[in-house]
Amino acid sequence: MSGAEVVARARAAIGVRFRPRGRTPAGGLDCVGLVGWAHGRAVPGGYAMRSGDVARVRAVATGAGLVAGEGRRAGDLVLLASGAGQIHLGIDSGTGLIHADAMLGRVVERPDPLPWPVIGRWRTREE
Repeated sequence: MSGAEVVARARAAIGVRFRPRGRTPAGGLDCVGLVGWAHGRAVPGGYAMRSGDVARVRAVATGAGLVAGEGRRAGDLVLLASGAGQIHLGIDSGTGLIHADAMLGRVVERPDPLPWPVIGRWRTREE
């Protein structure tokens, strides 16, 4: 799947309600569900909702066939440091971030600059 296709799928989910461990737009999405759905890949369950487990995210991303990316590309899975010991996932739209925002209760697209420091970035091998 190309980066443009990932962004299009993520944008199609804008407005979908936030639901912890949500995996489909019909049932709601959390940050993990959104990036998995946008990339067309299954995502793990049983993870802590508040976790700083960067190593697990790296292992899941590479296990799903994504590769670490240098530089910024639309469609990238982005791992962000959203707070002390807290990580968050989103999709880089090229002009901002598409993510499941628990505070707003839905999937949104925020314009640049990205709201938190980027600590990891993965993309499909095709790019």
